[in-house]
Amino acid sequence: MPRLRSLLLNNNEFSGKFPSWIQSLSILTLLDLSWNKFYGTLPMGIGGMTNLRFLDLSHNMFHGDIPVNITHLRQLQLLNLADNNISGSIPQSLSNLMAMKKTHPPSPKPDWYVGWVNNDFQGILSAVMKHQEHKYDAESIAYMVGIDLSINRLTGGIPDEITSLDGLIYLNLSRNCLRGNIPEKIGAMELVESVDFSWNSLSGEIPGSLSDLTFLSTLDLSYNNLSGKIPSGHQLETVYDGNPSMYDGNDSLCGPPLQRNCSGNSDPEHGDEEAGGKISEPMFFYFGLLSGFVVGLGWCFMLCYSEEYGKAYVLVAVTLGSI
Repeated sequence: MPRLRSLLLNNNEFSGKFPSWIQSLSILTLLDLSWNKFYGTLPMGIGGMTNLRFLDLSHNMFHGDIPVNITHLRQLQLLNLADNNISGSIPQSLSNLMAMKKTHPPSPKPDWYVGWVNNDFQGILSAVMKHQEHKYDAESIAYMVGIDLSINRLTGGIPDEITSLDGLIYLNLSRNCLRGNIPEKIGAMELVESVDFSWNSLSGEIPGSLSDLTFLSTLDLSYNNLSGKIPSGHQLETVYDGNPSMYDGNDSLCGPPLQRNCSGNSDPEHGDEEAGGKISEPMFFYFGLLSGFVVGLGWCFMLCYSEEYGKAYVLVAVTLGSI
């Protein structure tokens, strides 16, 4: 056991707290405990498993903060904590995850790679990327670099330091309780292909640097409180064509590709109609947006402040998404 490099216990009915004996596996490279019923807080000792490259604890019932010691895993290139009850803020020290930077690209065939291929592992890890769950085999997983913290109860803002992880391929922070602005320097994450910040309470304008992400193929900013003019750029237009709902639920966004004009560009005829006592069609449209915002705010409250209703919300969302 001390020489174990890969431990996959996913898709079982295991329960209990994080197994303490796992922390003694000093050369463990891959740990997958996803889709079980583990609970409790994540142990600080996880930061001592310094050879970990792939950590998947998703779809369990872990709670509490993300241990700061997890950022001691300088070789970690894939972190998946999705669908738990994790709370607190996103650690600024995530910037210490050196294997998620371009200066430390994944080795094409590291020493553990041969063992995985010889064992013919299939679909050894999964990740939600580009709105779909993908299974990665031994050959492709070696090149995956990503963070998935979705469907939790994270609060606070998205730390600016996260943009220093310029080797990330995907970043999923959706369905949390995050507030504040999208980091201005998000355009520095040059290799990112998929970004999902949907269903939070983010505010402010969309950074123009998003249009600099030439590899970006999926972006979801829906159901936040974003405002202002949407940045222009060929890349964002292409991404929008693939996902026209990526700006939904942000009532104060304006400009192309949306049909809402920004302030100062309104049609004067609408003003005449309203002055004459008539309610124009756009007014009905905005009433609909307001009601949708109120409903969305209610869902956000249940997700962030009520464990029972939060899990029920996730179940309903997943069910509707499959229809």
